[in-house]
Amino acid sequence: MNANQERIHALLRQLYPGEQADWTYSEIIALMAGAHPAVSYPSPYFSERTVTLITYGDTLQKAGEAPLQTLHHFLNRRLKGILDTVHILPFYPYSSDDGFSVLDYTAVDPKLGNWDDVSALSADFRLMFDAVINHMSAQSEWFRRFLAGDPAYQGLFLTESPQTNLSDVTRPRTSPLLTPFVRDDGQTVYAWTTFSADQVDLDYRDPRTLLRILRVLLFYLEKGAQVIRLDAIAYLWKEVGTNCIHLPQTHAVVQLIRAVLDSIAPHVILITETNVPHAENISYFGDGLNEAQLVYNFTLPPLLFHTLLSGNASKLCGWINALPAPRERTAFFNFTASHDGIGVRPVEGILSAQETRNLIEAVEQRGGRVSYKANADGTASPYELNISYVDAVAPPDMPEALRVSCFILSQAIMLTLAGIPAVYIHSLLGSRNNVEGMLATGHNRTINRAKLHEAVIEEQLDNPHSFRAQVFNAYIHLLKRRTASAAFHPHGSQRAFELNEGRVFAVERTSPDGSERILAVFNVAPEVQTVQLSEPSCADILTGEVCAGRTLTLAPYQVRWLRS
Repeated sequence: MNANQERIHALLRQLYPGEQADWTYSEIIALMAGAHPAVSYPSPYFSERTVTLITYGDTLQKAGEAPLQTLHHFLNRRLKGILDTVHILPFYPYSSDDGFSVLDYTAVDPKLGNWDDVSALSADFRLMFDAVINHMSAQSEWFRRFLAGDPAYQGLFLTESPQTNLSDVTRPRTSPLLTPFVRDDGQTVYAWTTFSADQVDLDYRDPRTLLRILRVLLFYLEKGAQVIRLDAIAYLWKEVGTNCIHLPQTHAVVQLIRAVLDSIAPHVILITETNVPHAENISYFGDGLNEAQLVYNFTLPPLLFHTLLSGNASKLCGWINALPAPRERTAFFNFTASHDGIGVRPVEGILSAQETRNLIEAVEQRGGRVSYKANADGTASPYELNISYVDAVAPPDMPEALRVSCFILSQAIMLTLAGIPAVYIHSLLGSRNNVEGMLATGHNRTINRAKLHEAVIEEQLDNPHSFRAQVFNAYIHLLKRRTASAAFHPHGSQRAFELNEGRVFAVERTSPDGSERILAVFNVAPEVQTVQLSEPSCADILTGEVCAGRTLTLAPYQVRWLRS
């Protein structure tokens, strides 16, 4: 038994009784022996050149063409050589929640394309697959057979008596935790539904559930997944009498998945999605070697929003300097926007109650919405701000040129920070609030999930005066400069500074070998700022301009990446 196998066996003994753990171990070893992961992407993952695009498979649409093919053509035409990784949000058949209520883990939604289209994409880009393994659609074949009493599917989904006291359970939504379903024999069972009545939680207390999901993950490796995203992983294991979030068993399952990947596909990256306060979020790094290599930097989007709303970077600066230095195999997954909204919980303990209210009020004034979660005392509190990041940080009443500068500055800060940057396609394209779509679906998150006609987008991008083209071209320029500088390596050092009483924010990045240093300077205020540099001469890698002397003048929302 090698070291990884020993890890797997030890973790199983934490999860299940002795004989059950031993049986599960033998089954996992057999699964690994039959696995055939795709070959690794040619360039290293932990590199300044690694940039991820987040997109739905059908964000871009073209008549008569499978959306995955349309996406592939757009990526090759506009982004090849600029970013290397693509996170295609769940592309499996689904019944609700824009893909996160999966009907079949092993199929491609025929409305998007097929596995050949996924394979073609994986030939040109490193792919991130979603593993939506906390729950499955209530309309799935798995759940149908569970309700039918099929012995092979018993123990697969979590049920509980409605008389059980579940008041301690952490709730990320306001919907009921238990949902009644009628079995084929007429018996009513109450299924655990953390996120919605159409999303039934899997029960990992039965090792057969774990084995089913491991088969799914190994299948994803064979289909070209180079990064596996564990969706809503914090809620995976439930125990009555606990808060059912971040339980030791959940961490053990993540560590087990990591051990399996290390055994058969060490090149595959594991990322956890846990929209929770920062200290809880980073617990999924484990000891730096045994759990996820990446965690979403959920604190960054709302804290950056606060910075631009207040025109003051003091709290952003202090938070960055308090971040733990990454280990050799870990990094933050930095982003500002995604298919979801801007989480509020990650800034608990960082922003005051009034500062959080200021964010909420700004979102509502700028056409967005606020989503809530249920609390144990029966109240509800803000959970997520639903708005396009463009409209959040760059209000519509700003002059257009200033809006572009303000939004691009927000993205430049994200790209500067140590970690792996992730760019949401609607941020790259400068998308505004999709209010019409949100009203049509009745779902707040639709505001940032618009479906776009590829021909219209191409026409707008070809017009240099359009808002989309101004944002896209400025963004591409940032990406090209970032990926060409070793100072932005995810494991390079960083130090943050605030100048002019927080109106100017600066970050010093240095390559791991010390050979390159960039001082990134940002005016987060709408007024001109003048600062004094410590070095008399440097060059801005964004403009090529040589900045002679120690005095630097910054226009409103101007970005400087200075190489000494």
